[in-house]
Amino acid sequence: MYKATIGMEVHAELNTKSKVFCRCKNSPEDEPNTNICPVCLAHPGVLPVLNKEAIKSVLKIGVAVGGKLADFTEFDRKNYFYPDLPKGYQISQYKYPLVSGGEIAGVKLTRIHLEEDTAKSTHKDGDTLVDFNRSGAPLMELVTEPVIHKAQDAAFFAKELQLLLRTLKVSDANMERGQMRVEANISVSKDDKLGTKVEVKNLNSFKSVEKAIEYEIKRQIEILENGEEVKQETRGWDEVKQVTFSQRAKEEAADYRYFPEPDLTKLKISEIPEFSIEKLKDELPELPWDKRERLQKQYKLSADYASILVSNELLGDFFEDVANLATTEKQIKYLANLIINDLSNSIEKEHFKSEIIASLLVISDAVVAGKISSNRGVELADSVLSFKLDKPGVEKFIEQNSQITDENTLKSVVDEILTEFPDTVAEYKAGKEKALMFLVGKGMQKTSGKADPSILQKLLKQSLS
Repeated sequence: MYKATIGMEVHAELNTKSKVFCRCKNSPEDEPNTNICPVCLAHPGVLPVLNKEAIKSVLKIGVAVGGKLADFTEFDRKNYFYPDLPKGYQISQYKYPLVSGGEIAGVKLTRIHLEEDTAKSTHKDGDTLVDFNRSGAPLMELVTEPVIHKAQDAAFFAKELQLLLRTLKVSDANMERGQMRVEANISVSKDDKLGTKVEVKNLNSFKSVEKAIEYEIKRQIEILENGEEVKQETRGWDEVKQVTFSQRAKEEAADYRYFPEPDLTKLKISEIPEFSIEKLKDELPELPWDKRERLQKQYKLSADYASILVSNELLGDFFEDVANLATTEKQIKYLANLIINDLSNSIEKEHFKSEIIASLLVISDAVVAGKISSNRGVELADSVLSFKLDKPGVEKFIEQNSQITDENTLKSVVDEILTEFPDTVAEYKAGKEKALMFLVGKGMQKTSGKADPSILQKLLKQSLS
């Protein structure tokens, strides 16, 4: 029986206003080569200047995951040649990362550090075009311990990290746009000794993370079963063919010839007041895993509903604004269902108004009390969000269209129906189940759609039996 061992490396673009070592606008998606200067183009004689906000962003992540913040840190030169790396080296961190340790989703972290991003290469018709807007953008790199054993757990870890980065507002972490890039280091063995590690790159969605790891585990097992050895290498992921493919031999740290960056000052983090753990903790918002737990306890929500509300900050805030004014658990349950399943695509910041919330509470009261159906409630809520109906209008509609739930009133309607449609009654008694729905429909017509159809159906069944 083979055991898979997986470690993750994740890069995320930080959303600071300027790049990490120069004053250029940090906006890689602008018109190509518009946010550039001699520093990010690596002209001779230029000197980098460190972006303090980028440092702070990484430290905030470290505090959020329970990592140890560095007392002393410095930057290093990571030497390698590539067309999108004009200096011939990347300014990164090697020996002294900003953060050591920590944990996300039960996965222990090795380190979190700051580095500069490279330019972006586009290959087309045999040519390579380079856009330097991304060159020098601040990039967080996070490395986990090799403690993951299932592809699904690796994908979940990546989701939790993305959610954290967005909650802290340090990165948009959009994988499709390359703002968050995931790599997986995978090995398989039959014992606790780690097998030969293979790195898989180009994982730009959570589904790709899961599928690529599953494929690579299967590929390595087949190699070992055939009596061959797994090669240590870097492989890419082909989204179309759903396979990994060889790119190059895997480099080791010695291949990069790391040495301290002489043009940047060493940092004594503990001597910078705004980087103190206490100050950073005070600035942290409620963390996603804490919020999920609170929503479940405070509002008696399911784990799935709590997860949806946490992953969508706007939706979560709107729900809490409404639910905090509800008076019963039934109302809160209805409001959660309404907001998540029926209104999630309609909620905007302009709906955080007292009159909108008051109208939704009136609707929830009516649905829970059985005055109107759930479907009617959705229709009214849509009208409220589109500003077609205000609170007085909602109240008037409910008054005029309240469901008839009184069984004595509906019993007389049932008696009329059974008298008027004896043939349909006979069909039902002969075993034709659809005849019952015909009779329910006639009851709804007689009450102008106001009868509670479930009560009507119950009374019809009782009379017919």
